[in-house]
Amino acid sequence: MNWNNIIQTIAFLSLTGSGIVGNIIMFVRLVYTSAFQTEKKPINLILIHLVFSNMIILCSTGIRDVATVFYFRNFLGDIGCKAVVYLARLARGLSICTTCHLSMVQAVTIGLRTSIWKKLKPQTSWQVLTYVFFFWILNILTSSNLLYYITTSSGMNRSEVTGYIGYCYMLPSRQVVKWLFLLLMAVRDLIFQSLMGWSSGYISFQLYKHHKHVLYLHSCRFIKSFSPEIKAAQSVVILMSCFLFFYWGDFIFSFYTGSMVTHDSIILNIKTYLVLGYAVLSPFVLMSRDVPVAKS
Repeated sequence: MNWNNIIQTIAFLSLTGSGIVGNIIMFVRLVYTSAFQTEKKPINLILIHLVFSNMIILCSTGIRDVATVFYFRNFLGDIGCKAVVYLARLARGLSICTTCHLSMVQAVTIGLRTSIWKKLKPQTSWQVLTYVFFFWILNILTSSNLLYYITTSSGMNRSEVTGYIGYCYMLPSRQVVKWLFLLLMAVRDLIFQSLMGWSSGYISFQLYKHHKHVLYLHSCRFIKSFSPEIKAAQSVVILMSCFLFFYWGDFIFSFYTGSMVTHDSIILNIKTYLVLGYAVLSPFVLMSRDVPVAKS
């Protein structure tokens, strides 16, 4: 292993390790808060699910890439390849859906007071679990093709594969199957990201109105005295910005590597960091704002 690989390995392990630690701390904090609060806040469950999805992404991607950087060619095997690639794709979809759900709930909490929109605001944990169950079913179905077409690279001819993920390869599929699952993922991402963008824009507009109101009512020394709802809304906007940056960065590099079937280590490393970026940063964004939830 040369110095370049050593540096890449240290950077990758540091990123993954810090992300896992951050998500575990946030997970324990949320569970503890939910268990000992007299008033149960359903939005806590949304954040717990988001953190849990992050940990699946970090662990599944971490296992796959550790096998790659340390040249453990037969470490995963066929079942291991299917499992880690499938779980990474599944958790990525769960992250999109849960982040959108969080953004929509926060938009309703901070400003949408009409009866139609208030119905989207969860009043109990069971209502949140209904959405969580729907997200799992949706993403299990949209990722199910990977369980059949992902295989280990052992004994594979490079001309027989259409994708490369560490030491795991994707077998060619029929065009109908390929485009069906691509369409399902595209429609899912379009719907949830559109809702995410709309709700984030609405939250930003409400924050701007609040800021003008504070300037009008108080002197500048009181501007930082934001209510918990405003702080939570700011955290959600930051989360949305991080998510969209890493998502579209990953999309661009995935499109490039998928169309070129490239094995360029620099491109693949950048793509890996973009995949992990949101899962690593999101718990630290929530902790740094010191606002786990908005009032529900």
